[in-house]
This record gives sequence, C-alpha cells and structure tokens, in this order.
Amino acid sequence: MSRAPHQDIHAENPGEDSPIVGAPNEPAPNLKAPVQQRERKPPGELWADGLGRVGIRAAQVLLILAVAVVSVYALMQIKLLVIPVLIALILAAAIGPFVNLLRRRGLPGAAATGVAFVALLLLLAGVGTVIYFSVRSQWAELAQQASSGLDELEQFLLNGPIPIDREQLDQAREGIIQFATSSQVRSGAITGLSVVTEFLAGSALMVVILFFFLKDGAKIWNFFLRPFSGQREAKLRRVGSRTLEVLGGYVRGTAIVALVDAVAIGAALLIMQVPLAFPLAIIIFMTAFIPLVGATVAGILAALVALVANGPVVALIVVAVVIAVNQLEGDLLQPIVMGKSLQLHALVILMALTAGTILAGIIGAVLSVPLAAVIWAVIQVWTAEDPHLQDMNPDLPPPNTQPV
Repeated sequence: MSRAPHQDIHAENPGEDSPIVGAPNEPAPNLKAPVQQRERKPPGELWADGLGRVGIRAAQVLLILAVAVVSVYALMQIKLLVIPVLIALILAAAIGPFVNLLRRRGLPGAAATGVAFVALLLLLAGVGTVIYFSVRSQWAELAQQASSGLDELEQFLLNGPIPIDREQLDQAREGIIQFATSSQVRSGAITGLSVVTEFLAGSALMVVILFFFLKDGAKIWNFFLRPFSGQREAKLRRVGSRTLEVLGGYVRGTAIVALVDAVAIGAALLIMQVPLAFPLAIIIFMTAFIPLVGATVAGILAALVALVANGPVVALIVVAVVIAVNQLEGDLLQPIVMGKSLQLHALVILMALTAGTILAGIIGAVLSVPLAAVIWAVIQVWTAEDPHLQDMNPDLPPPNTQPV
C-alpha cells in the first residue's frame, strides 16, 4: 500500500533506462535512426551534383572514343574495300554533274554513265601513257646528269668549307651498298610486290563501284533511307545532297588549282630547259590534291632535278617560282575557286592530313581532307534548326527522282 505513489511517479516520469510501464513487450526506441535516415540519399541524387555530371560526361566521351577506335580499327582491316569505295564516291561526286548533263540532253542513264565512265578511263590512261613515254625518253639523259652531279657533289664535299676525308665517303658508300643488298630491302621489295597486287585489285574494284555509283547512285541512297521517315528522312536527304556538293566542289576546285600550278611550274621548267619538265608538271598536278604539302613536295622534287641537271642557279629560280605559285594559290585561287566547299581551318586540315597519312599512307593523305570537310558539313546539317531539304547543286537531279 505504501509503494503505490512511488510507482505512479515512475509511470508518469520514466527515465532513460527505465522501461515504460504497460508496454513490457515493445523494444526501446532507437533515437539515432532519424539521423541516419536524413543522411541517406537516393541513388539518383549521387549523379545530380557537379561531380556526378562530370562523371556522366566523361563516361560518354570515353564510350564515344571507344566506339570510334573500334570502328576505325575494323575499317582498317578491310581497307582493300573501304578505300576503293571512298575513291569511287569522290569521283562519282565530281563526275555526277556531267552524267546528269548527258541525261538532260536525252541520253538514257546507262548510256550517260558509260560515256562519262569511258571518258574518265581514257583520260587516266592518256596521262599515264604520257608520263611513261616522257620518263622513258629522257631517263638516260637524266641518269647521266645525275651521275655527273653526284661527282660534283663529291668534289664539293672533299674540297668544301668543311672538308671530308675520302675514307669517310668510302665508308658511307659501302654502308649504302650494304643496305641496298640487305635482307630488309629484299623483304621490303616483297612487301612492295604485295602492295602492287593490292593496288591493282583495289583499282579494279574501284572501277566497278564507280560505275554502279554513277548509274544507280540515287537508288542506292534511297535504299538506305527506307527505314527513316519524316524529319529524320529530310535531314538524311540533305546530308546526301550536302555530301555530294562538298566532295564534287572539292575535287573540281582542287583540279583547277592543280592545273594552274602544273602549267605555271611546268612552263618555268620548260623555259629553263630542265629535264623531265612534263612528267614533273604531271607530278605537281597529282600531288596538288594533298593540301598544304603536296605542291611543296613536288616543287622540291623539281628543284632537285634542276640542281642535278642545270646547277644551283636554275634550282634557286625553280624554288622561287614554286614559292610564288604557292602564294598565288593560297591567296587568290583557292578562295575564288574552292568557295565554301572546304570550310576548314588550316590546323584542322593539318591534323586530318597527319591522321590520314598515319592510317593509310599517301591514299589517306589524299582522302583525309575531303572526308573531314564532309564530316563537318554533316554535323552542320544535323544540328541545323531547319532540316528542310534544298537543292544544293543545280546540276544534280532532285532527291526523289530515279535514274533514267
């Protein structure tokens, strides 16, 4: 009876260690649980802050780079197919307006393609034949002049301002002979034979692909556009039209610039009576399709031939002519002739040239710049606000028409 009030006091004011009367089976409350619940974040919020957004962007960039590297590696494994397809596409874009001109004059599609195709083959065969016979007719003279030029160089090295001993020259000559007869050179010759075989096979494949691109290019592109419709189809059609415009304008503009370079430098070589002037002009024309460095390298080759055959004064004149022609090309011809077909910065062109040369040698150097221009044009089209298709080249047929 005397302890009842004491029990009521504990029931009304229970302590931390005292159990609550009337709830003997309930566990003691965990006062730290609300704090832990406040500190726990949902999984989505881990990527919502600045570090999370940077991580997501870095993962996306790494994934894109991985896909690009794998794609380039896979394409390099079948470069015997990829390179002929790219060359055929570029040539088809350049010759396409002529084919469509013949079609508008009344020729059927197959006949127009055949005429343009045969004209291109005859042009390439004629250029190759002229180069062969020009080199063949002047090769003996050039070899004799080169021999005498090497003798003069040897006398200059022996008696020049920095004299070199005869023994050192003999050792250098023996080293060159040993290298020329080494197993590395022989294996390189075997590799060169395989390269020639691949070149012939690729050329034949390119000819066939070019014929079908010229004949059925619209049908082939429409086949790839079948899965798309609406706005995406309009963008893709504009991409195709823009690609043809960029490639065709690049090839035609570069050909005009290269022709001017070849005529100007070749005329200077003829006036100064440098041997192999015409083959050197052809080489200048062909190497001009490699921007920034092609015409310069060909000019250096012409200067070396002039140095061996005509002496240092004529060689210096050739160098001056090459520099003047290159300045004329960069400041006047390219802005007028090329127009907007190659909207790339010089640094981008240099990087594209380097990457193309590393991946595919000389062919990569030739193809890298127009492909870079096409990629940039496609990016511009795909990110444009108005994807409505417009005819970018009046010589090309409308996108929905089929070849005759």
